[in-house]
Amino acid sequence: MRKRSILFSLILVLLFSFDISFANDLEMVEKYKFLTLLPPIVAIILAFITKNVVFSLFVGVLSGTFLVRFYSENFFMAFVNGFLDVILNTLNSLADKWNAGIILQCLAIGGLIALISKMGGALAVANALSKKAKTLRSTQLITWVLGLFVFFDDYANSLIVGPIMRPISDKMKLSREKLAFIVDGTAAPIAGIAMVSTWVGYEVGLIKDAYSSIGMEVNSYSIFLESIPFRFYNILVLAFIVISAITLREFGPMLKSQRRAYFTGEVKPNNKNIQMNEENNLKPKEGIKLRVCNALVPIAVLIITSFIGFYLNGYSALLENVDVITKIQESPLSFYAIRETFGASDASIVLFQSAIIAALVALIMGISQKIFTLSEGIEIFVEGMKELVITGVILLLAWSLSSVIKELGTAKFLVSILSSKIPAFLLPSIIFILASIISFATGTAYGTMGILMPLAIPLANSIGSANTNFILAGAGAVLAGAIFGDHCSPISDTTILSSMGTSCDHIEHTKTQMVYAVSIALVSVVFGYIPIGLGMNIFMVLPISIIAIYGLLRIVGSRIDDVSKEELNNIQNEYKKAV
Repeated sequence: MRKRSILFSLILVLLFSFDISFANDLEMVEKYKFLTLLPPIVAIILAFITKNVVFSLFVGVLSGTFLVRFYSENFFMAFVNGFLDVILNTLNSLADKWNAGIILQCLAIGGLIALISKMGGALAVANALSKKAKTLRSTQLITWVLGLFVFFDDYANSLIVGPIMRPISDKMKLSREKLAFIVDGTAAPIAGIAMVSTWVGYEVGLIKDAYSSIGMEVNSYSIFLESIPFRFYNILVLAFIVISAITLREFGPMLKSQRRAYFTGEVKPNNKNIQMNEENNLKPKEGIKLRVCNALVPIAVLIITSFIGFYLNGYSALLENVDVITKIQESPLSFYAIRETFGASDASIVLFQSAIIAALVALIMGISQKIFTLSEGIEIFVEGMKELVITGVILLLAWSLSSVIKELGTAKFLVSILSSKIPAFLLPSIIFILASIISFATGTAYGTMGILMPLAIPLANSIGSANTNFILAGAGAVLAGAIFGDHCSPISDTTILSSMGTSCDHIEHTKTQMVYAVSIALVSVVFGYIPIGLGMNIFMVLPISIIAIYGLLRIVGSRIDDVSKEELNNIQNEYKKAV
């Protein structure tokens, strides 16, 4: 209660101590300054205090729409119209073709997972993998490998890997918080650096435009590939997962959750509302024969049709670009053709279409095996969709918050106060930190990349005297920092989906992951971007930074199974009290 009172008092002080007599023709960012940060701050703080993401996001959006209205209206009318604008912003978010596609994709994959589970496919895969995943170490490593396998899209990764590995990880006493971290850590970080993914086109386009602004015509895809070693956060989070799994070392709140799971068998955070009804969703129909193909075939259909869809959808989008289309037609299956078409595709629509096709295949398989009738199968599919309705609600509110933050000019304000007077050797680090802050505050990696890339490359070119590696480091810092901030933010869509896919409480996932993400980011800056800024070779810096990750876990971390008798009693007593 005291925390809530302090927060409420802080908001009131900010609102009523601020001079509201500015002329109406000034930019909002000039008028509100630090108040442009209010919506994301309110949403994030409330999320940790109330443990309710929907309420926190709603209040965050409301505070933003109120500020927008308060620019030209009195307090009362600004509040009333701001409330109405929350509804309007939510409707506009749903009306956006990309957003609608993402929600439909989530719902369809939820229905697909339910069908697979009812046919016993998920349990069959779990049983098959359990022969390999015989220990806590191997379970984490297999989850990591599966995350690498679904490299083409971060949303698909979160919604596929989590449900498949959940039964196995529960059996091996892997906490839901750690499972969610592994899934989240192999979603956006992999999609962001994969040579072919739904992220590539956007990232390559930003790089091309930024280089054009400084009068340099380059092969933007080659620049994208060359920037991959400079994505320290992406690379180091993947290394962290492997090293942590092998050494069984954890620290911070994750150590506590892992020891809870290891010594008590309670994999879920105690007294938390799990976001998916996994008992209904994963329980196969009684008396059926468990077949691995009941999972592998629909998922294979999902992946194959996604790849075909990316190609065809991207090809259609590129029809007006005669030069590119001509090259594709000359060699339609070349790496160039795949890269360009994948990059230009609308991933949200393609994945929704692919999920529907895969669900139809699963439906036919279930009917042919007499596991369920047509009407029962459709009912199972709909029930699976219902499990992810809450995901759609949270995503809509997160997108609404993002739109009102954009209208207030929050990102522009952050750029203006953080990007001046940068020492040359610190430029990559500053760019990374700036991208992290903007991404954390706005909950969007894509938006952060779009804001900073046009600034980072020209700035790196100017300060770095056209040093190629310096420019590459600047581009890599933008892309990696955006993903790091996105990882930490409780209002990020990928963080939300990872929580849902693993049935982990969203706030617990955010809280445990944030400590790890910040630690990895610090290593990225100290052992990555600062040495690069000082002129060290990337192929020396990268191995050193990976060794630093190992050192971090050795120095700060502790083995989860290495506890004193007193610590063990405390863990067990705390669990008993919670129960």
